[in-house]
Amino acid sequence: MCGIVAIIGADQALPHLLEGLRKLEYRGYDSAGVVLLPEGDGPLWCRKDIGRVRNLEGQVDDAPVSTVGIAHTRWATHGGVTKENAHPH
Repeated sequence: MCGIVAIIGADQALPHLLEGLRKLEYRGYDSAGVVLLPEGDGPLWCRKDIGRVRNLEGQVDDAPVSTVGIAHTRWATHGGVTKENAHPH
């Protein structure tokens, strides 16, 4: 089981995505990740970590300005609980 949340809006995406992950954490607590589409021509910004959403929250201080993003929690039913296996890929 996993949980996915996405947003396209006018507000900053990251706070909404993290709140969504916290609400979906019961669907996957092995890892969590987030990808943002920065405004302008920057590359996709991705952060992910094993464990609870709070582990991920400690890694997002450098997030770009973005109103578009997707986030994912993972319950490892196949493959190990590793950062490489964390989503989004």
